[in-house]
Amino acid sequence: MTDARGSDSRIGETNARRTPGTPCWVSLMVHGPAAAHDFYRALFGWEFRPGPQQLGPYARALLDGREVAGIGQLPPDRHLPTAWTPYFASDDVNGTAGTVGRCGGTVGVGPLDAGEAGRMALGSDPAGAVFGVWQAAAHLGTAVAGVPGTPAWNELLTYESTSVAKFYASVFGFEPVPETSTGRDYVTLRLDGRPVAGIRGVGDALPRDRGPHWMTYFEVADTDASVELLTGLGGHVLAPPRDTPRGRTVAVADPEGARFTLLRRPR
Repeated sequence: MTDARGSDSRIGETNARRTPGTPCWVSLMVHGPAAAHDFYRALFGWEFRPGPQQLGPYARALLDGREVAGIGQLPPDRHLPTAWTPYFASDDVNGTAGTVGRCGGTVGVGPLDAGEAGRMALGSDPAGAVFGVWQAAAHLGTAVAGVPGTPAWNELLTYESTSVAKFYASVFGFEPVPETSTGRDYVTLRLDGRPVAGIRGVGDALPRDRGPHWMTYFEVADTDASVELLTGLGGHVLAPPRDTPRGRTVAVADPEGARFTLLRRPR
């Protein structure tokens, strides 16, 4: 069984210290990490390296030797949903955590040191969507982008975009830019003039078992071929593939139910 990366070998190095607010890492917490490793290894061609272990068993996913994501293990006594979580860069995670609280969010974990890798916190916005904050030390975050198997975009699905966009603007310094041309409830978050994430208001269409949550997009060489591979590996398709201005996308879930989106950029 082959992975879904295809033959594109263009690799964009991103392993440098990020401007505060930049999405810099994605992490998945699961109940069965060994099975998750097998699934994502077959889907994206990832290999895994242990550490850091401050939050329990954790492994960094590598693509051609470069770090792209992380997978950890949920505490066995807690029945939490498996989910991909984006981390946003910070030069001062303690200060960012304080701003999260002052702006109506909640800090659920940390701030704490992740060994020599850096310092982190997990928070949630006023609507309940979970995100991470990362202050880099030895580990600067995702080290490669722009090729299949790498994170390509992060998008928040929530009830409505306006109020929660103000929260992220206050915490991370984003410039929220509403999309007015299509009539959708959508806000692009910009940093230094460039789009770094999106917020999509979907009202009552949010999954009842999830509520507001961040969705990570992973780049693939061929969306439809990746769907076929994913379903053969025990994953699930949440909605049919569709063509968008960003590329051909499909919302999917891994065997434990963690949701993400596959994206083939326009050629």
